[in-house]
Amino acid sequence: MSFTFNYFSSIGKLLNSPQKFTTFFQLCPCNFCIQHVSVGKDQIFRQNCNFLAHPFVYFVFNSFFSSSSSTHDCLSSSINPNFNGHDGERDRIFDNNDEFNKFRQMGSGNSECNDDGSHENGGFDEIMEEEEDEEVDVEDGGEHRDSDVDENDFKVLDLVKRNYSENEEIWRIEIEEDEIRHPLVKEICRLIERRSTWNTKLEFDMRQLLRSLKPRQVCAVLQSQSDERVALDFFYWAGRQWRYRHDPVVYYMMLQVLSKTKLCQGARRVLRLMVRRGIARRPEAFAHVMVSYSRAGKLRNAMQVLTMMQKAGIEPNLMICNTAIHVLIMANKMEKALRFLERMKLVGINPNVVTYNCLIKGYCNLCRVDDAMELIAEMPSKGCSPDKVSYHSVMGYLCKEKRIKDVRDLMETMMKDHKLLPDQVTYITLIHMLSKHGHADEALEFLTEAEERRFQVDKVGYSAIVDSFCKQGRMDRAKEIVNDMIGKGCSPDVVTYTTVVNGLCKVGKIDEAKKMLQQMYKHGCKPNTVTYTALLNGFCQNENSLEAREMMNMSEEDFWTPNAITYSVVMHGLRREGKLSEACDVVREMLAKGYFPTPVEINLLIKSLCLIEKFHEAKQFVEECLKKGCAVNAVNFTTLIHGFCQNNDIEAALSLLDDMYLNNKHPDTVTFTVIIDALGKKGRIEEATEFTMKMLKKGLDPTPVTYRAVIHQYCKMGRVEDLIKLLDKMLLRKTCRTAYNQVIEKLCYFGNPGEADKLVNKVLRTASRIDANTCHILIQSHLSKGVPLSAYRVACRMFNRNIIPDIKLCEKVSKKLVLEGKLEEADNLMLRFVERGNISPQIHQNLQV
Repeated sequence: MSFTFNYFSSIGKLLNSPQKFTTFFQLCPCNFCIQHVSVGKDQIFRQNCNFLAHPFVYFVFNSFFSSSSSTHDCLSSSINPNFNGHDGERDRIFDNNDEFNKFRQMGSGNSECNDDGSHENGGFDEIMEEEEDEEVDVEDGGEHRDSDVDENDFKVLDLVKRNYSENEEIWRIEIEEDEIRHPLVKEICRLIERRSTWNTKLEFDMRQLLRSLKPRQVCAVLQSQSDERVALDFFYWAGRQWRYRHDPVVYYMMLQVLSKTKLCQGARRVLRLMVRRGIARRPEAFAHVMVSYSRAGKLRNAMQVLTMMQKAGIEPNLMICNTAIHVLIMANKMEKALRFLERMKLVGINPNVVTYNCLIKGYCNLCRVDDAMELIAEMPSKGCSPDKVSYHSVMGYLCKEKRIKDVRDLMETMMKDHKLLPDQVTYITLIHMLSKHGHADEALEFLTEAEERRFQVDKVGYSAIVDSFCKQGRMDRAKEIVNDMIGKGCSPDVVTYTTVVNGLCKVGKIDEAKKMLQQMYKHGCKPNTVTYTALLNGFCQNENSLEAREMMNMSEEDFWTPNAITYSVVMHGLRREGKLSEACDVVREMLAKGYFPTPVEINLLIKSLCLIEKFHEAKQFVEECLKKGCAVNAVNFTTLIHGFCQNNDIEAALSLLDDMYLNNKHPDTVTFTVIIDALGKKGRIEEATEFTMKMLKKGLDPTPVTYRAVIHQYCKMGRVEDLIKLLDKMLLRKTCRTAYNQVIEKLCYFGNPGEADKLVNKVLRTASRIDANTCHILIQSHLSKGVPLSAYRVACRMFNRNIIPDIKLCEKVSKKLVLEGKLEEADNLMLRFVERGNISPQIHQNLQV
């Protein structure tokens, strides 16, 4: 590449430190030149310099200067409206240029994620929440036990100025409905839903739309995603795009979305990106991260967010303090929350009603309702009067305990002491809490009282009571409420009707459920997929799956569409009735419609087919699921392998094991155990040993079932020495307390007590009750073989380990010894019991006689 610059000095300085200059370069590929643009106070100066190179170099060169200049506010495209003139052409060339794809993957350009170091510049779906193996960032303080909260985390309160103002503005982002319904936002959301089929054209369209979005519209896109992981992926993807930069409000919206999830690592990364982008971090940003850590169950990390604030020099406000108390309350750390409150007061942050409501909620969660009531009574003296939320928290707990009289007394106290009149929200709260905890009659009483006071209870409140009655099986009462709703002009919605249909099906009243469906149509309420699924489930529970299948086939005529749950319900019904062929047909239809059965459902169907010895049909079913992309896992393969092993078709089982590796499904310990047991039964003990060693080399721990299978087959063939060698290797991987006990018992079972004698010392090391039982089995085995002297020796070894053998069993040994003329051994055995006080000398003399 040859340059003919007229401004070598300025360009050289800019190449070394482009961020220090108010100059930048614009490439004009049609003229093969660089346009040197100097931004003055009142005007813009341009001058061209020519050089010779391939056009692709121009674009790469321009990308460098564009990403460098984007760090300056003064270098915005608003200065030069023609600066974007080649964006479309540039994008088209990039999309068709393999070299550019390589360049983009290198991470050049204005990349949000590359600065973080957490992600490469890959596709939209490649960024997933992950645990970092790298060393934890210092600002996070590392990982600690969540059960402990360091008091040093409270030191952030020392940053508070003594003239702290309680009237600070809390920065909340509210997205209006018009912004969510904006055509650009809808189109972006539509493209995101198609992300699995993205190609170059779709990504190009997405980039073009992204540049047209206003910051609040980007926030609307994030808020519209049902899966917060997808929202986080879109946030990262957008931050990597050419000449686009997230507005600060987008960062706060992303944190606000993540605060409702357990994606604490993602929230932490967004917070770190804000530092790198020079975006001011308000206490609200730290509060969102703190709540996300709390939802993930990481209390220690949540509280260390306060330490991060302290290191960043950000002064805490009342909002972040309330968040900290809320986090402690959710972790049931009431005492620490109270200490934090005292620390707040010492530094001059006075708690407000939100603070006390958090504490009241904490007391109620710990069933300390008396302390909650005491706090409410003390609030006026602390300069903060309780509000209705304070009382609603206590009422919710009392409703749970069905203390209706206390609820009414509390309502009177609320009116009398604090002039807070019960309103519609109060009654709806009581109705929902009572219904939730199964107190439908009491909830109905409050509903009637609310209507008498001319408060309007909506259909949601009625539906809660109907659901409570249905769960109790009181369907007549539930139907009466539905009829009352119609009479009062409050038309039941599809949720109310579906609740009744489901309740009727659960009590076996299928005909009444059908009539309820007709009543829905009569009152202008169209049943949805959930309604029909509830009815189909009723058919299947009452062993009428074929009718459910027919109704599902008629779904198009009734204008409803079965979903994955509908197909699953019908499939399980057919499977339970033994109609496995029809069940497989339902799964095939399910796959054709784009729904995938879960691994559990696949496993149940495989197991059912194997029980009726349709092993090849089960294998064919698994192959079809794999071709369609279903989530077939190792458990499904293991179930099928076990079926073939039970059918003594070991070759088919081994073939399936190879198929597992081909489909990237790794066998687990259960899979190996099934194969090892099957090979042992076939007498192929060498192959069984080979699979056992392979299992150990893969780092899989043998289970008790694995030990039993290996011990049984080796003892059956009398290969004790090989078994002991193998057991030693297995025990190095994972210990099994009863391994040698099982060996002795199996050897006795197969009539080989002589070999079992060699292992008694391994068993008697711990001198437990299990060891005593094993020795008793060995003694009994020797007696059954007619060798009482060997039984005597085992009993003596038990005495030497301070284990008292069974006296009745030893009496049998003694009598056998006497019959064989071993009088000294017989007398010595019983003397051992006398020495330990287990029998008296008189009884011993009687035994001798």
